[in-house]
Amino acid sequence: MPRSRTSGILLHITSLPSAYGIGDLGPAAYRFADWLAHTRQQLWQLLPLGPVGKGASPYTSPSTFAGNPLLIAIDPLLEQDLLTDDDVAPLRALPQDHVAFDRLMPAKRAVLETAFQRFEAASGASDRAAFRTFWTRNADWLDDYALFMALRDAHDGAPWTDWDPALAYRDPDALDTAREVYASERRMYAFWQFLFQRQWAALRSYCHARRIRFFGDVPIYVAHDSADVWAHQRLFQLDSDGAPTAVAGVPPDYFSPKGQRWGNPLYRWDRMAHNGFAWWMRRFQHVLGRIDLARVDHFRGFASYWRIPASASTAIKGSWADGPGAAFFRRLADVVGLDGIVAEDLGTITPDVTELRDAFDLPGMAVLQFAFENDPSNAYLPHNFRSNCVAYTGTHDNNTICGWWADEPSDEDRAFARRYLEIGPNDAVHRRAIRALMASVAQRVVVPMQDVLGLGAAARMNTPGEPEGNWTWRLTPDQLEAADAAWLEELTLTYGRAPV
Repeated sequence: MPRSRTSGILLHITSLPSAYGIGDLGPAAYRFADWLAHTRQQLWQLLPLGPVGKGASPYTSPSTFAGNPLLIAIDPLLEQDLLTDDDVAPLRALPQDHVAFDRLMPAKRAVLETAFQRFEAASGASDRAAFRTFWTRNADWLDDYALFMALRDAHDGAPWTDWDPALAYRDPDALDTAREVYASERRMYAFWQFLFQRQWAALRSYCHARRIRFFGDVPIYVAHDSADVWAHQRLFQLDSDGAPTAVAGVPPDYFSPKGQRWGNPLYRWDRMAHNGFAWWMRRFQHVLGRIDLARVDHFRGFASYWRIPASASTAIKGSWADGPGAAFFRRLADVVGLDGIVAEDLGTITPDVTELRDAFDLPGMAVLQFAFENDPSNAYLPHNFRSNCVAYTGTHDNNTICGWWADEPSDEDRAFARRYLEIGPNDAVHRRAIRALMASVAQRVVVPMQDVLGLGAAARMNTPGEPEGNWTWRLTPDQLEAADAAWLEELTLTYGRAPV
């Protein structure tokens, strides 16, 4: 049976409006879900939902399993008497048009600490029982995460390799002692996960009732300073002190003469294969229990990956190494299934990557901004799309389509794009671009909210290689109200992407 045609919007939770300094799982998320349903969209794509790491990036999380406490909605906590108006006043003083992470993070942590203290002091038996049940059901990752975060706080944020060796290398007696010493801190971190999951489940149920599915993101690598690496050190390429022996990145190319040195520790795929990739299977089971579709970031790394010596300051001296290949996806198909998996197959893709994707009939990606090189054979031009793909005007790593149009194409490429998209003197480039994707054979189309609104480069979400100033863009309430819902709905109906 042919897969149905769908469309949706890319908007991370942090970018939603709220009165508390950051988008959260509160009323604005439900209003946005209503807007999606009104415009006949069926996909809401998000960035990773874990706690943010360095530079407030959701791709450098201290846990691949945990939810981001910054996304916990404040309004329900006020209604439950876990917070008062005075408690949240510092959050209301934060900017509403962008996320000021440097001010937000300490302020929201203080508010969430207060909510935990009130829960400890005055929660009812049913809430306490629900919390215990949640912790028990998630103990396989939550025990390690809660202890890791408590220990990191106790060490003033130092990476785990700088802790006392008995804790860093997980001596059982030292861990037992730490669990007792930091019992309250562990409960606090677990409680925040309980709040996140309860609010997330309510929002997901609301969206499902409106035929909206969540499309999330699974970064291929995890941060070295994370509960995942600390708890599973033998699964990573580490030396006897816990430091990476080699790190992830990509080789030099036209755009990056020195390549990109990401710094994430690499996997010991040989050891992972010996136990059926158990850690990865648990990871996918967890992710697909939270979202409906998962974009596997840097899919090419499963075929082969760029291995950079940890001592190298750039990616130039790296070399290719074999990934787990088909064995991994056969196991994933058996344990989890592949229906919800999308391969992020952008960049320099070699035949082995394409063969791996196609062997398991995984959808790939197509980005319109990459199409206009005055070459009608470009794979990202809509007339060349595979039907089994997700098509985008741009991703979170790209400029907005209007920002790109203003500054990036050469004169020759711009002329080609004008002809291809039939952009007349009075036409808006973002609308012509979105229409081209909607009309294409791509089974799924996802458009960043910034492109629906026709916003410029100032609304860009992330600039790869820039360590600061990313992830801060927010949608304001008046922008959502001004968005042309009727135009988007008509486009969705015209090209057969509405639910039936």
